[in-house]
Amino acid sequence: MSETPPNTLQYRFDGPEEAPVLILGPSLGTTWHMWDRQIPELIKQWRVFRFDLPGHGGAPAYPAGSVGDLTTRLLTTLEGLGVHRFGYAGCALGGAVGIELALRHPERLASLALIATSPRFGTADEFRQRGVIVRTNGLDPIARTAPERWFTGGFAAAQPAITEWAVQMVRTTDPGCYIASCEALASFDVRPELGRVGAQTLVLVGSDDQVTGPAEARTLVAGIPDARLAVVPGASHLVPVEQPAAVTDLLVRHFSTAWQPAFETSTGQNVLPPVALKPVLSPAPPQPLQTGPVAEIAPVAVPPQAQGRPDPYDAGIKVRREVLGDAHVDRALAQADEFSGDFQEFITRYAWGEIWDRPGLDRRTRSCVTLTALVAGGHLDELAFHTRAALRNGLTPGEIKEVLLQAAVYCGVPAANSAFKVAQQVIREETTPQE
Repeated sequence: MSETPPNTLQYRFDGPEEAPVLILGPSLGTTWHMWDRQIPELIKQWRVFRFDLPGHGGAPAYPAGSVGDLTTRLLTTLEGLGVHRFGYAGCALGGAVGIELALRHPERLASLALIATSPRFGTADEFRQRGVIVRTNGLDPIARTAPERWFTGGFAAAQPAITEWAVQMVRTTDPGCYIASCEALASFDVRPELGRVGAQTLVLVGSDDQVTGPAEARTLVAGIPDARLAVVPGASHLVPVEQPAAVTDLLVRHFSTAWQPAFETSTGQNVLPPVALKPVLSPAPPQPLQTGPVAEIAPVAVPPQAQGRPDPYDAGIKVRREVLGDAHVDRALAQADEFSGDFQEFITRYAWGEIWDRPGLDRRTRSCVTLTALVAGGHLDELAFHTRAALRNGLTPGEIKEVLLQAAVYCGVPAANSAFKVAQQVIREETTPQE
């Protein structure tokens, strides 16, 4: 185990020092112990490296708000240990780190397995809403519902000790780091880039996974050249925990046969290994790995260097979606017609691309200013969706209350009275956990 500075990750090694390194990446809300039942078999061939996400499993609470940040911390940790090339298997958020490695650092990756992973995890709104729930209520509501997201009903009923372990694992996670990990998943979308993944890839999913299920797995297989698919029957999202023998067998077969050699330094090429053997899923009947279609990689056109000041529209639509949510922005744009379309373009470009994207104030502060201005102007419709935006930007209900109390002094009690009614309803809707 390790002592962990802010730019690295808490880790542990198992297995012989001279063996090639195989990294196992965890899912959001879990610790490296989710891989415990794979370790005895894997260490027969590999030196297994496991890591915890920030604030998970007692790791120091240094939040990482993007998959790229997590990947950089992992590589920094490995550099300090002298590990330059490795195989990688990751579950969900850990799988997103694996895709990031394959796209940004292909020379480090010998082989890749993506478990319960997606090129885009749900919608950004879903994960930012989860962040609002945790910021307001803590992690207990998320912890109590973890077993139904992670396991099949039959497994949860038959394994009460593991079910309780799952609840406690989430409950003891640092809330700020959990929220940051939600933000990392909200902003992760590599669908257009899958064709550039060059590592030999196994995509593995539980047949009953309702979080990132077979449909998402097939999207990965369709996009990643020569990727192979394995569907494990009788398993949900945390398939390494629910069906450990099947997952272990698949990983051993994949990494034993699809371990690519390092790039040859004089040519920058590598020699492709033989096709992977078909795994046998135990205790279920044998399930062959299905070969996905080979993606055709086209050269990426490099646009000419833009002249003068860049158009702020693209930055504006990105910020507008992050602050207000995809659903709200999609509705506004869908309702725009010839009469109102120019106005939608105007506010996207100038309000969101020019002002909200300026570095001088953070988004929490901008939400405070915006709420106060809307109270002063009596703009209650806008106050409603900017209250939602304030929650997404990190303000707590208590902080929103303080903003409205301050506004009552300087904008008037009647205006604040109306504002409290609107904000109270929005906060109740946004912060009540869904049972």
